[in-house]
Amino acid sequence: MSEQHKSTTHFGYKTIEANEKEQMVAGVFHSVATKYDIMNDLMSFGIHRLWKRFTIDCSGVRKGQKVLDLAGGTGDLTAKFSRIVGETGQVVLADINDSMLKVGRDKLRNKGLGNNIAYVQANAEALPFPDNHFDLITIAFGLRNVTDKDKALASMQRVLKPGGRLLVLEFSKPQHEVMNKLYDFYSFNILPKVGSIVAKDSDSYQYLAESIRMHPDQETLKGMMEQAGLEQVEYFNLTDGIVALHRGFKF
Repeated sequence: MSEQHKSTTHFGYKTIEANEKEQMVAGVFHSVATKYDIMNDLMSFGIHRLWKRFTIDCSGVRKGQKVLDLAGGTGDLTAKFSRIVGETGQVVLADINDSMLKVGRDKLRNKGLGNNIAYVQANAEALPFPDNHFDLITIAFGLRNVTDKDKALASMQRVLKPGGRLLVLEFSKPQHEVMNKLYDFYSFNILPKVGSIVAKDSDSYQYLAESIRMHPDQETLKGMMEQAGLEQVEYFNLTDGIVALHRGFKF
């Protein structure tokens, strides 16, 4: 059943009213926005850069194309895509959270980027773009925070051009039990403490750890993308499946 038809949903391990989740997630990202980049490096030991580089390599994006970097946060993927599509292309950095959007905009402008970048505050469940508009959509580490994931995937499929592709980079399920146990220990014992020291916020990082465990596993997400109308859906496990990149096409 699509999450939009449920009166309750999950906020980490808590069960809450579905209409409360957007505001609660917003609170998390308002809190962590200014420390988001440094925490990404600390949390992943810098490996998030390799995950994002692999995503770029799988994007097939070319000069002159239109790209939507959804839940784009502080703009790591936007920066790469901006250089690839060039002056004749466009990248839209979209995020539901205005604090994240402002941090991303300032960061990209400080890098001298911006002529081909637009900034849009948008909800993934109801994207404010025309049908068949983008050659590529990426959503990196954002889908698990969406209240109704089915509705969001359908919205992304709608605004993709025929021949376009959707890339979902997200935390997923480790493939081996040893890694799974190590990852659990790190997520629930180390990560909140690092968040407390660096970002002065352990609760938000406790939520992030819990939200990862509640996110659909690789095969489930693949099925959800197919249900949304995407084709040739496949996924690539990265770092033993701690992260997975899902790719689907619209034909």
